[in-house]
Amino acid sequence: MNITILKHVLKNSLDFDQANSKVVLGLVLKDNPELKKDVPKLLKEIETMIKDNQLLSKEEIKDKLQELAPELLKEKKIEIKGPLKPLPNAKKGKVIVRIAPSPSGPLHIGHAYGASLNYEYAKMYDGQLILRIEDTNPEKIYPPAYELIEDDTKWLTDNKLAKVVIQSDRLGIYYDYAEKLVQKGYAYVCTCDPDEWRTLKNNGKTCSCRNLGEQSNRYSKMFSSYAEGEAVLRAKTNIQHKNPAMRDFAIMRIVEHIHPRTGKEQRVWPLMVFSVAVDDHELGITHVLNGKDQMDNAEKEKAIMKSLGWQPPEYQHWGKINFDGFRLKTSEVKVAIEQKEYSGWDDIRLPFLGALRKRGYQAGAFRKFATEIGLSLTDKNVSQLEFWKSINAFNRDIIEPKASRYFFVNEPKEIQIRNLESKEVEISLHPNFKDRGNRKLNVSDRVYISDKDFKTLAEGYTHRLMDLCNIEVKGNIVWKESDHYEDYKNAENKGKIIHWVPVEENKAVEILLDTGSILKGYGEISLQNCKEGDIIQFERFAFCRINKKEKNKIILWYLHK
Repeated sequence: MNITILKHVLKNSLDFDQANSKVVLGLVLKDNPELKKDVPKLLKEIETMIKDNQLLSKEEIKDKLQELAPELLKEKKIEIKGPLKPLPNAKKGKVIVRIAPSPSGPLHIGHAYGASLNYEYAKMYDGQLILRIEDTNPEKIYPPAYELIEDDTKWLTDNKLAKVVIQSDRLGIYYDYAEKLVQKGYAYVCTCDPDEWRTLKNNGKTCSCRNLGEQSNRYSKMFSSYAEGEAVLRAKTNIQHKNPAMRDFAIMRIVEHIHPRTGKEQRVWPLMVFSVAVDDHELGITHVLNGKDQMDNAEKEKAIMKSLGWQPPEYQHWGKINFDGFRLKTSEVKVAIEQKEYSGWDDIRLPFLGALRKRGYQAGAFRKFATEIGLSLTDKNVSQLEFWKSINAFNRDIIEPKASRYFFVNEPKEIQIRNLESKEVEISLHPNFKDRGNRKLNVSDRVYISDKDFKTLAEGYTHRLMDLCNIEVKGNIVWKESDHYEDYKNAENKGKIIHWVPVEENKAVEILLDTGSILKGYGEISLQNCKEGDIIQFERFAFCRINKKEKNKIILWYLHK
């Protein structure tokens, strides 16, 4: 029974850094249902086993699992449902899709899903992806977002955007088409009290404005005479439509708020459904892929297009994705940044693309995540644990072959090793790509190891300084035992594998963690050969991205395990 408990403790610890007794309990009971008769006793045994093994390194855990349950070490890849489902009426080379964020802030992980899915479909059909920034609501614009959104989208799509369109540059186009609707009798200016109009609409009754003459003159007065809130332009639809949202909905309104791009020059602004309908036609959008919360708007857009004699695009929707536990609301984050809670949109603690790019996440990881979910109407709750596990796995697949290995020691403790002669040690930059070359460490009899490792150097065991030598602790003295890894592997009392850094030759290192705290220590001297922006792997710690190289230290951002 102890073996069953141990293997699940080790596997859970390997997957999540720290074993969860309740999770392990469920796994053990799944293997041995008869133990349900004494769960408290079993849980106590599990907690004891977790405590006994909590100081093991990843390598030590893997070694033990290899002996106890090698089947648990088989990598379980997250299954991708792709290829993506085909789009209706899609032709190779003819598909044009778009993403349409509003400039209230930069893009976050929620935006990344939609943008990635549209881009992957554009690739699938050798088509085009257009970025359209929808800024027709002057009151909800964060001016830096224009550039931030474009940069984020270019990164997410490997710089393969077909076009960038900003709606405030296209007001004249919207005005012209609105006037056409008025002239054709498909739109009218309404000056009714909003509450009174809403009551009429809900009862399927028209207002007095609907059938007034001289609508073109009334439309012109929106640009000169009417004040904000006094008049809106409405699409003339079926006032008794079964869906109240479809009844004579507004398409243009007056807004006196100063726009950051047009200033006070324009006061009449299209509502989203109208500007979207016009743009989708003008830009030749063939397929609209967005959330199912936009279904009503899609019907409104189709109605507008029908009035203007246009063929609407194909609409496909996905279910709502709730990212549980993430801070994604741009208005709240903006206030938090202003109050100095965060250093900016690229603060390492935020799930915005600028921060994730700076950490070293790759665009391909987010696109793979989007492809996995696909175009499904099913709503999905994504926990932080589930999201990071998926994204980190996808990201690791991309960066692992490229990331060179280095040693890093935090909370360094100096030890002296008897019988260790001074020498130069050559270690490969990547164990699977020997042709990449080696890094060289000049080592004497004094090295740094982490204080945590030092406290667990038990006497009577053969421990291994990684890629250097085997050591044994006798009293207060550390002795070199042998150079060969095979001696450690075959040792009767096999101890820890420890990474190290020479005392005489090293670089001060600071790692900004995803919690916002800073981890300090020493890295090997060959880090000075890396460039800012390089993603590296610190052995037995994590992948990190070099953010800044200073004269006396190297500053990195934590990426993931």
